[in-house]
Amino acid sequence: MQFELLGKDGEARIAKLTLTHGTVETPVFMPVGTNGAVKMCTRDCVKEAGAQIVLANAFHLYLRPGMKTIKRFGGLHHFASWDIPILTDSGGFQVFSLSKHIKIDDDGATFRSPLDGSIHRFTPEKVMEIQQTIGSDIAMVLDECLAPGNDRKTTEISLKRTSMWAQKAIDAHTRSDQAIFGITQGGFFEDMRRLSTREITSMPFDGYGIGGLSVGEDLRKTIDMLDVILPIMPENKPRYLMGVGDPFLMLEAIERGVDMMDCVLPTRLARHGAVYTSHGRVNIKASKYALDDLPLDPECDCEVCKNYSRGYIHHLVKKKESTGMMLATYHNMYFLHNLMERSRVAIKYGNFHEFKDDFLTKIGADVGQKS
Repeated sequence: MQFELLGKDGEARIAKLTLTHGTVETPVFMPVGTNGAVKMCTRDCVKEAGAQIVLANAFHLYLRPGMKTIKRFGGLHHFASWDIPILTDSGGFQVFSLSKHIKIDDDGATFRSPLDGSIHRFTPEKVMEIQQTIGSDIAMVLDECLAPGNDRKTTEISLKRTSMWAQKAIDAHTRSDQAIFGITQGGFFEDMRRLSTREITSMPFDGYGIGGLSVGEDLRKTIDMLDVILPIMPENKPRYLMGVGDPFLMLEAIERGVDMMDCVLPTRLARHGAVYTSHGRVNIKASKYALDDLPLDPECDCEVCKNYSRGYIHHLVKKKESTGMMLATYHNMYFLHNLMERSRVAIKYGNFHEFKDDFLTKIGADVGQKS
């Protein structure tokens, strides 16, 4: 992996990330294809919407179809016919969301499968083995992700465990054609965020994820934590804010020096009839759109907005037609990829702050909303 910083506007950065399966321009948004596919969008649809890299989840792929199948096909790129880079999440967030069915110790986590109740064991080494079998361009280490509201003692124990697991992951990783990223934690305690960031960034990872944010806290709190973390992260390696797909938070993160983001939000919203527009989020299921012949976003030049009306998509989504969900999904992905492209241009020409403020004013962003 190669990471080349091309320019800055304040702390906002543009860079080029060269991976085994292609080059990625940052800042970048990664659509989530948990099971090796982005919901309601084919591979070609995802690429045409502007995706440069996609995310898949090691936890879900491990459970089904299983590593025997992935290995038989020579990795996820061949199995899913992807020809662009893939980042795999370690599955740590999914494992620890199974709080009633999990036992954690310093060596790993034992959990019951949500599919059939079978018992499985994830260790830092096992998670590396899984991701090396998957063959992703970027593998994330196993970390312990805590929900908001945990006390200081619990957070301290979790932080130490995450750092210990990070070193074990480094020791277990052997693929020279796969980058490995560490993950910083620390909850919502500023001193522990600094400690975790310094510990993880002192290890020889190819890049660094920021974990444990955008897990239900107020956006203002997320931003406050980014103000603590980002100034002490290395400039010469990519910074990945995990689980963020809200345009407001994406731009705030970019302004502070984040390079990469991912989230299920744009595709999940689309399946329920919510679409991003240049003037804020729209619920296309609302009755006022039934006879509306305008596109989803009159300022958008995506293929959906060029060819279909709000009234038609309203009809499809109300009838729960998959075509309506597919059209809304395509539009939402295009909207965020286009936002990233415009951000890169604004950084290049030194006017990102003005671009961000103009965009957020138009969409009526509210800092008080939840992540």
